[in-house]
Amino acid sequence: MKRCPSQRICDGSIERPEGKGREDLRSFLEGFYEKFNHRHFVHPDPLEFLYDYQDPGDREVVGIVAASLAYGRVAQILSSIQKVLRILGPRPLEFLMEAKREEILRSLRGFVHRFTRGEELAEFLVGLRSLLGKWGSLEGALTFLLHPRDRTVHPALCGLLKELDLLSGGAASRILASPWMGSGCKRLYLFLRWMVREDEVDPGGWRKVSPSKLLVPLDVHMHRVGMILGFTRRKQADILTAMEITEGFRGICPEDPVKYDFVLTRPGIWRQAERFWYERRRDGIPELEYPHRG
Repeated sequence: MKRCPSQRICDGSIERPEGKGREDLRSFLEGFYEKFNHRHFVHPDPLEFLYDYQDPGDREVVGIVAASLAYGRVAQILSSIQKVLRILGPRPLEFLMEAKREEILRSLRGFVHRFTRGEELAEFLVGLRSLLGKWGSLEGALTFLLHPRDRTVHPALCGLLKELDLLSGGAASRILASPWMGSGCKRLYLFLRWMVREDEVDPGGWRKVSPSKLLVPLDVHMHRVGMILGFTRRKQADILTAMEITEGFRGICPEDPVKYDFVLTRPGIWRQAERFWYERRRDGIPELEYPHRG
């Protein structure tokens, strides 16, 4: 059997970066978090759809749909998510559990989001319904698979995706990720961040998974941050890189290593990263201009 690419972290053998300058970095990150971790800085982001759903079951369904479509241009992402949510209606979980397979397939016929076609998304949702029928919730499934000794949720996430992939005829791994193939699983860890953490930005809803076990959602922006902060030297944006960067943040905030993900990715998303990190090396918390006012 081929060794899992993430086995090093499962074995606890990823090295944590040296602590030199850690207190200064912690002070900077906390100040940056206090300044920019606010809901009015979220738009445009697929996360904003979760705010409309108070029931954790509905929020799970909306969150996994939003995460599955969170690639490409942001305007297209938001438009595609809105189309699917209009089909699911005001009670997405209820619709998903009660609709027949043929109705779900028919509702999404003709839907396209870049490489994701309506037929494949429908099969993914049908598989999701089967998994929810078995476990009651995604949280319940992940919690069952999560061993108390697991350093991160990643081994449990691999198991969850394998089951969902089987139930969806392979649609889950094609739409989301293949954790067992070394993918960084950015969209899956975005979903987990949204559901596990609870602050002004992340709405939460899950109570049985600890934020301490999450990994950073690794995109080009977080990869750049990890290299700037000296948490990784790896060039590939894969699961090992995500784990190395997470270990760096765990040295700062062990109880919540993805706490700073939202704020640290804003400079890149707002196209101000070069200036921001240049000024950060000089002094204090640089100013950022929020580009979506009005």
